[in-house]
Formats: sequence, structure tokens, C-alpha cells
Amino acid sequence: MSYVEKNLIPGEKIVYRTGIHWSVLVGPTIVAAIIAAPGIALLAYRDRIASNEIPVVAVAAAGIVLLAIAAIIFSYNVIKRNATEIAVTDRRVIIKTGMTSRRSLEIMIAKVESIGIDETVMGRVLGYGTVVIHGTGGTPEPFRKIAHPSEFRREVQQQVDGARR
Repeated sequence: MSYVEKNLIPGEKIVYRTGIHWSVLVGPTIVAAIIAAPGIALLAYRDRIASNEIPVVAVAAAGIVLLAIAAIIFSYNVIKRNATEIAVTDRRVIIKTGMTSRRSLEIMIAKVESIGIDETVMGRVLGYGTVVIHGTGGTPEPFRKIAHPSEFRREVQQQVDGARR
């Protein structure tokens, strides 16, 4: 069960969910591929690489270690991305970030003053941006690389409008 689902008020309904955009995985994927490539080469050509000084087992072990490091780097970043939850309910905006340490922001819909979006050209093309939430009496809270920021803002605005009626 997710953080958002565990922390719903009785009768509260989730109306929209989003998260961190997949583009945050591009860098870690490239790094993992750069590390994995020599590991694959060591495993594929271990018989040719091995010599009297370097046994086949050592070459294979080096290849496996490189592949394990690449897998750890990629897995860590996927888990880190998936640890961020962003939801709009009929009563609140809930944002939770972090894996081991947690940072959460929960703003009652009636207290949302404004939501700003900052999108780069690449962000507009790929569908991500920075969302800045302004609550009454609070400081602006920026959240970077949010997937579908315009849809998120629209859902929050619809809930704010519905709460005022």
C-alpha cells in the first residue's frame, strides 16, 4: 500500500496521481551501460583475454562485478524515482519524496493559493516540468521533473474550484 493510500482521511478519494518523469533515468542508464559494456565484453571474450598471469575465472569474476555494479546503479535510481508519490485528492495535495528519509507535503485544497509551472523546451517536448506550490502563509515548494505538470495543475485547480462552491 502506498504512502498516499495509507494516509487518506476517511471518505477522501484520489482524483489524480503522477510522479517523477522517466527522463531522470537517462543519466543513470547511460552510466550503467558504460559500466556494463566492459563487463559483457569480459564475459564474452574471457577465454581470449585470459592468460597465464590472469586466469579465466578472474576475467569472468571481473565481468560479473562490473555487471553487478551497473545493475545496482540502475536499480537504485529506479527505486529512488518510484519512491516519490504525488497525488491530488478531493481534499488535499499530497507529495512524498524519499526512500529512507522522507519528506512529505500535504496541503489542504482550501489552502492552495497558486500553482506555478516552469517547463524548459525539452520539458515541454517530453512532458515534464517543475511545479511550484504556494500555500497560504507558507513558502513556495518546488518539485522538479514532475510528469505531466499541466494536468497536475488542472486537477488541483478543479478541486480548488469545487471546494469553493
